[in-house]
Amino acid sequence: MHRRRRPIAVPLRRLLGLTPALLPTVALCALGRSPALSAQESPDSVVALLEANAHITQKVMVPMRDGTRMAADVYRPRTDERVPVIFSRTPYNFASWRDGEFSSGTYRRAWEAVRRGYAYVVMNERGRYYSEGEWDILGTPLTDSWDAFEWMENQPWSNGKVGTVGCSSTAEWQMAAASLDHPAHTTLVAQGFGAGVGRIGDWYEQGNWYRGGAEQMLFFAWLYGVQTGVRPIFPPNLTQEELARVSRYFDLAPEMPSVDWSEALTHLPLVDILENVQGNEGPYESMIRRTPNDPLWYQGGLYHDDMPFDKPAIWFMSWYDVSTGPNLALFNHMRENAESEEARDNQYAVIAPTLHCAYTRATENTVVGERSVGDARWDYDALVYGWLDLWLKEQDTNALLDTLPRVRYYTMGANEWRSADAWPPAEAEIVAYYLDSGGSANTRFGDGVLTTAPPDADRPDRFTYDPMDPVPSYGGNVCCTGNAVRGGALDQQEMEEREDILVYTTEPFEEGVEVTGTIDITLYVSSDARDTDVTVKLIDVYPDGTAYNLDETIQRLRYREGYDREVFMEEGEVAEVKLSPLSTSNFFAPGHRIRIEVSSSNFPRFTRNLNTGGPVWSDTEPVVARNAIHHSREYPSVVRLPIVRR
Repeated sequence: MHRRRRPIAVPLRRLLGLTPALLPTVALCALGRSPALSAQESPDSVVALLEANAHITQKVMVPMRDGTRMAADVYRPRTDERVPVIFSRTPYNFASWRDGEFSSGTYRRAWEAVRRGYAYVVMNERGRYYSEGEWDILGTPLTDSWDAFEWMENQPWSNGKVGTVGCSSTAEWQMAAASLDHPAHTTLVAQGFGAGVGRIGDWYEQGNWYRGGAEQMLFFAWLYGVQTGVRPIFPPNLTQEELARVSRYFDLAPEMPSVDWSEALTHLPLVDILENVQGNEGPYESMIRRTPNDPLWYQGGLYHDDMPFDKPAIWFMSWYDVSTGPNLALFNHMRENAESEEARDNQYAVIAPTLHCAYTRATENTVVGERSVGDARWDYDALVYGWLDLWLKEQDTNALLDTLPRVRYYTMGANEWRSADAWPPAEAEIVAYYLDSGGSANTRFGDGVLTTAPPDADRPDRFTYDPMDPVPSYGGNVCCTGNAVRGGALDQQEMEEREDILVYTTEPFEEGVEVTGTIDITLYVSSDARDTDVTVKLIDVYPDGTAYNLDETIQRLRYREGYDREVFMEEGEVAEVKLSPLSTSNFFAPGHRIRIEVSSSNFPRFTRNLNTGGPVWSDTEPVVARNAIHHSREYPSVVRLPIVRR
């Protein structure tokens, strides 16, 4: 087996084969007009607008308290007045002038901010690209956030107010940074922020690493591309101007080998997955060894519910994102537990029917996976900048709050935006649907049903779970897994022909039924293995049989009594298992049915349990588990659905 190295830092001159004196310069143009961008605007034209209308300072090396310097690009209006700051911090490369997904996106965001009278500051995380130090996903010192806010507050062009804005990696650090309560950090606009949620109540996601104690494999593929990076080492006497010229013309992101993640994620043991695809060492090797309540999760940039919070915020989520449930739990936590009444009263949420960070890609006919959910467009720029104007410019935008509902969410099936004063909506009525069968709920051709009363007798449904033949992930609430999983709503009918999937379905509805809110699930499970998993999917079944997935969850049985202990199954035991809740808003039209799928795997959305009870990260020898779902008055396996009657 080959020997891996840590990510390489390459001296600049050796990397480029040039001296700074040979690097070209780019002159900034004179002040011009400030038009809005069209969706078709080319990256070159965006750059031209910035050059003509903004002061551009690239590769400012912002000092942290330990002497390490973070690289930032600053774009600000050509004005003598002090302006508020929109701040984005990222592990990605935003440096190059060249056309590319991240660079062109940076310039578009910078231009939209500048033309509205904001400075836009984008900074690399510690240890990424032009920033110095060692990188560790969400493990960098929280003091980096404080020191960055301090630097921006004290710039001569700053009005002392900073709003943090971003999606995914540019959102996940914002909550922990807000816990520091720096006076300049005025508001958050966090989008797709689940990877920053540590522990919230019963959720022990630890940054999307876990769901129900089972590892979510999205970070396995994502970390390969991030921790395997090459970054330059700069001579200490290299000037900011020279760094800026380098960044404009040389994309220092390495060419990564192509990986077939549908194959790579099957490798055992888990700890060697990145090594097996020639990845470098990094945070992964530590993270994969941690348990859900490992102390290391509490030493970094994750937000946990014992941390303070006192900032107004607007939270953006998606029904087909990886972490809508814990994100909504965090939103409710902030509404109830923020330090001040002002902060508690100024928490707002928007939930779109899209994949991860795909809000603005909604169209007149928005298709998520294979399912059309109608016209899901929204004017996000107007909402975000109206919010920023209120908090950073102190403009009178009370009309925004007068018309902005506490929660704006999209109901799929009905295909329309709806509003609520709380989550779940106050009008949601919990209706219990019990699992029942004659003992043969296997496949969609079986006899599994959902009823409003528990069955009298226990006729358990049994299936065999073979870790070497797991249920493949097909669609779902995912991101970042390369080619391994296609996200969104896909027809599950073919999947439901597997004998290791139990299927429970209501009768067709005569009238439409809207399910909006949090769906709690309790199952009674037995197994001949020391440890195994239980998975659940919520399905909308159309009159023609099409079965679209809405949300999914999992529970590793060793953690069924809490994430601070391992309790293994015993022969003959029927265990009560409460799964991490599901979340959705979906209208089941007349003739549709609600369906629950139950199994023991959803791979590679989640890691496979090899059923041994040993350390999951080092297990290699699987054990076949014979599992059963029990349902009776003694064992009331139940799904509690929030029904909204309109």
